[in-house]
This record gives sequence, C-alpha cells and structure tokens, in this order.
Amino acid sequence: MKRILSRGYICIILLLMYLPIFILAVYSFTTSSQIGSIHGFSTENYKNLFGNGELRGMIIGTLLLAFGAAAISTILGSMGAIGAFYSGKMAKGYINTINQVPVVNADVVTGFAVCIALVVVWGIDKSTYIPLVAGHVVLCTPFVYLSVVPKLKQMDQSLYEAALDLGATPFKALKTVVIPQIMPGIISGFALALTLSLDDYFIASYTKPATFDTISTYVVNATKGSQTEIKTALWALSTVIFLVVMITVIIMNTAGKKAAVTDERNKG
Repeated sequence: MKRILSRGYICIILLLMYLPIFILAVYSFTTSSQIGSIHGFSTENYKNLFGNGELRGMIIGTLLLAFGAAAISTILGSMGAIGAFYSGKMAKGYINTINQVPVVNADVVTGFAVCIALVVVWGIDKSTYIPLVAGHVVLCTPFVYLSVVPKLKQMDQSLYEAALDLGATPFKALKTVVIPQIMPGIISGFALALTLSLDDYFIASYTKPATFDTISTYVVNATKGSQTEIKTALWALSTVIFLVVMITVIIMNTAGKKAAVTDERNKG
C-alpha cells in the first residue's frame, strides 16, 4: 500500500508539473487563438515562429547572450572555485560567503544594483550591452562555482601533488590533472548558467538596451499586446524550448550513466 501511495503521489506531482506544458504543446498545433477552445490541426504557429524576422532575431540574440554569458561565467566560476579550494581556511570561508550573496539575493535587487553601478555610477551606455552581459554573469557565476566545488572535493588530491613532484609546473598540473577531473562539474555549471541566462527576466529588463529583447522580456511584452499571431507563435516557441531542454537532460543523464559504468569497470 505504501508503494502504491508513493507512486500515486509522484504521478500526481508530475501531472501537475507537465500537464500545463502538454496543453500548451497541443494548442501550438491548432488554429486556436486562445486557450479554451481547440479548432483544427495546423503548423502555422511554427511557420510564424521561424518565418517571422522579429521573432527569429529575438531568439538568436537571446541564444548569443546566453552562450556568451555562460562561457564567461564558467571561466570565472571555475577559476574562483579552484582558487578558493587551494586557499587558506579564512580566505576560503570569505569567498564562500561572498559567493552565497548573489545566490540568495532576489533577481530584482541584482538587476537594479548592476544597473545603478554600471549605468548610473560608471556612466556605461546601456546600448553597449555591457550592463546586460555583466548582469547575467553576476547571476550565473555563483552557480558555476557551486557546481565545481563538489568535484574538487571528490578529486584525488595526491594526483596533483604527484604531478608537482614529477616536475610539472602548477599551471601544467592544473591543466592536465585538476581540470580533467572536475570537467563534469564545469560542464554542469555551464549548462546551469545557460539555463539561468535564458530564463532571466528581471536583470534583463533593467540592463538591456531599449532595442533588444530576450525571450523572457519579449514574451512579457507580447502578452500585453493584441497581436494574436505573435502570441500563438510563442506557444510554439515554448514547446520547442521544452523539447530541447528535455532532450538535453536525457543526453546528459545517459552520458553520465555511461561514464559511471566505465569508471566502475576501470576500478574493477
């Protein structure tokens, strides 16, 4: 009975999580202009999504921003994690504490603070995209740090020391010994940073140029307008994003399981 109840509970939770997405996906393949009544089957929403120059430019711009911010955040977060890990107890505690601030801080506060610091205090023009990229880097870097630190703790420290004893420089030992062992954490941090950047609304709304929109800011503005064609095309966009994320997660989990099996065989 406990097993049945636990499985039933899990099924209810999954249903509540994924049913709205499934409904949205169904409507994206119809001619309906609003949720509530399903009409005929159609792929017009997907044609509008990929055929509309404004939507296509917004998607490409959002992806470029996300990949760029994720790459910078991965470099900074990984360097910070490695530096903190090999630092003294006091410095490590200080860095860990500082890293927690952007994690627990509200995105509204982070976006507003970045806007004030860069645009108002330093006088950087928002049309340069610097405040927008900086805001996303501030948002994503702490999460990369948190993804890399556990891998550093799991690493066999004797390998790094052995590399130094065999004549390797600290940089070469870092490149050939440390980084390969923490690479899963770096990849996970990059994927998490990419997701956070794509999902962000508040920081982008405060720091973006007036002529630029991310997916989040565009969706919010589109829902306030009266362009039905755009709204229904965004149903298709939501479906595509969900499918891409789901496929990515499946691939990463499969690769992780294969790597774990390979490690067990090598140890055996």
